[in-house]
Amino acid sequence: MSQTLSTPAASTAVTATTAKAPNPLAATLRPLALDVAAPLAGYYLLRSAFGMSEFAALAWSGVIPAGRTVVGLVRERKLNLWASMMLGVNAVGLALTTVTGDARLMLAKDGALSGTLALAILVSTLLGRPMMSPMLMPFLTKGDQARSAAWQRLADGRAARSRSFRRYERLFSGIWGTALLTECAARVVGAFTLPVSTMAWLSTVFLIGAIVAGSVLGHRAADPMEKLVRTEAAEPTGR
Repeated sequence: MSQTLSTPAASTAVTATTAKAPNPLAATLRPLALDVAAPLAGYYLLRSAFGMSEFAALAWSGVIPAGRTVVGLVRERKLNLWASMMLGVNAVGLALTTVTGDARLMLAKDGALSGTLALAILVSTLLGRPMMSPMLMPFLTKGDQARSAAWQRLADGRAARSRSFRRYERLFSGIWGTALLTECAARVVGAFTLPVSTMAWLSTVFLIGAIVAGSVLGHRAADPMEKLVRTEAAEPTGR
């Protein structure tokens, strides 16, 4: 009788545990939403909806990445790369808000912001902690727990193919960093050599071109990474 009664209870417990299991896709996207999307959305909301000055909007939108950077250092003794990167971009933006009255300098300022992002990505790549990996992971693992675990093993160096995986990780971030840095250089050069009326629309073309180039060329690294993740996920974990 006791065995008969305990079986439904055990099933309920297992079901509850399964229901509470974290979604790998949500767990990956949550930090990006807090570190990247929230500050950007906050900046544009404060500027457009509340009419704040550029300086004030940048300062207030920097509160979230600043807080998360400090919490990461204090609690985990680890630097939150995306939060610290957004904090750096905001700091550069605050410093450059003093540039007023010159249309060419204002156009060049936007290039300096994307350049700051590009340098942060390239430096993180050189340090062995490619910043673009967290943004790529959800697209390759597709929320699948086995693939997420495989990604983690490959990234942590606990899999036979980790060396190849890490090489493609660095290549992917290097491609995006180079694309954004090229966009920055083109925008700054154009700001001082082309007519302001031309750069007013051409700067957007430069940015779109950088995004397209990063996406297209990034497949040279993303496709092999997906194959490595798929292969690792298909193999027994008890190797």
